[in-house]
Amino acid sequence: MKGKKILIGITGSIAAYKIPLLVRLLIKAGAEIRVVMTPSAAEFVSPLVLSTLSKNKVSLSLSTDHSWENHVMMGRWADIMLIAPASANTMAKMAQGLCDNLLLAAYLSATCPVHIAPAMDEDMYHHPSFIANCEKLRSYGNTILESNHGELASGLIGMGRMAEVEEIFEHLQKQLSTKGRLKGKKALVTAGPTYENLDPVRFIGNYSSGKMGLAVAEALAAEGAEVTLVMGPSALKANHTTIEQINVQSAQEMFEACQNHFSNMDIAVMSAAVADYRPKIKATEKIKKKSDELSLELEKTTDILKTLGNNKKPNQIVVGFALESKDEEKHAQKKLKDKNADLIVLNSIKDEGAGFMKDTNKVTIFNKNGTKKSYDLKSKKEVARDIVAQIIELKNEKDEA
Repeated sequence: MKGKKILIGITGSIAAYKIPLLVRLLIKAGAEIRVVMTPSAAEFVSPLVLSTLSKNKVSLSLSTDHSWENHVMMGRWADIMLIAPASANTMAKMAQGLCDNLLLAAYLSATCPVHIAPAMDEDMYHHPSFIANCEKLRSYGNTILESNHGELASGLIGMGRMAEVEEIFEHLQKQLSTKGRLKGKKALVTAGPTYENLDPVRFIGNYSSGKMGLAVAEALAAEGAEVTLVMGPSALKANHTTIEQINVQSAQEMFEACQNHFSNMDIAVMSAAVADYRPKIKATEKIKKKSDELSLELEKTTDILKTLGNNKKPNQIVVGFALESKDEEKHAQKKLKDKNADLIVLNSIKDEGAGFMKDTNKVTIFNKNGTKKSYDLKSKKEVARDIVAQIIELKNEKDEA
């Protein structure tokens, strides 16, 4: 944990009295700690104690002594953000994107992974609204630490007791020890759709949002990789400081961007939904409605994944995506072989919650060695972390060979 930066958010819960011990353990392990608290949290634990233990000023409000507390930089500074204890009230606000205190502002601005340790009474813990809020927070890519069964502040015995300090410490240690495994590596990622112009105002395209590719780029960057993201038409922008984003529109522009960068890359993840065909002739003027029918002649676009796969060096890893609706595994395995890829990530448009314009995805990853690994429906950020974990495993195998 030496040198790791941890932002701890504390909310109004009796379990807040345990956090000074957690801060002490983390400081002794060499971590750098900053603390942000809700106003009600200060009624349960002293900011002075936390400031003394963390060796940093505790942040309580958006402005102090006519100066502004930069909540944006808090989330960008940290390697990981922990909210513990997390009350039902704060988690509800987080799920809805509300922002009425500094902790929530820091959470909404965080570009680092966020981990949440709930603490509340048993009936609150089992309430349908809390369960729904947990599902929504997970869909955002947040990790929720399971609460324990035990004695609660109300005197009841049941679920809702915050995970013990030692458990939280071990959880953070595990999370932070896996970061930076791609330090010094370069990765190329494609994301989003491509638009193939018919005329100056119309195009052939698809419904890809770019969310999956952006999540992969951010997951690679979180592991220390220097990432070049080639993004098709999309409003999404990468916020990570080590991601260079190149915006393109057509399949040809995406191909050229990939060609320009691939030779210097260790990893290439082709997650964009690239058009297979484009109009053979692009009209220079708007096509006028002259008859009941319009015939279009299309030609194939360059197969970016196949081109990279056929030109990769032994130490390069190429990952492709397959979105299928029929004989999914058969087509994914064929694509893996035909494109000379190392991994193929399959998702089916038949799976509820998967595919374009969603925040979740359900994938199966096929390895060229013949193995496959299937995952449950998860947020696209969690799916991206699973994909990157498979890439790291494959990279380690190549390094050892």
